[in-house]
Amino acid sequence: MDSVRLDKWLWAARFYKTRTLATDEIDKGRVKVNDQAAKPSREVRAGDRVELRQGAIVRTVVVKGLSQVRGPAPVAQQLYEETAESLRAREEHARQRRYWADPSVAIEHGRPTKRDRRQLAEWQRWSASLEDD
Repeated sequence: MDSVRLDKWLWAARFYKTRTLATDEIDKGRVKVNDQAAKPSREVRAGDRVELRQGAIVRTVVVKGLSQVRGPAPVAQQLYEETAESLRAREEHARQRRYWADPSVAIEHGRPTKRDRRQLAEWQRWSASLEDD
């Protein structure tokens, strides 16, 4: 076996949980092979350079091995080698993410409690105007 479909390889290397997800990401243009836009049926060979975007992170890997079946994670990690620049960029992104604002801080009150709902109902009951008659 000297080549494998790109979507199959991404799935076997455990970058995506299903082949459908891998195909969708390729179709959206988030995966490049040797700096060229790729299609799911593109054949991947050992030595190819694959660049894929997972969220805000861009990973660049070099294909080391080929597989058409999804195996355990340690085996899947032997199918590729991540470049040094990609590793540094991921570490930097993780370091910066620590300093981002916590999403829970943006939530002021959250969901009303039973007591809050009763209070709102009470206000609405007594807020009727004279024009409602």
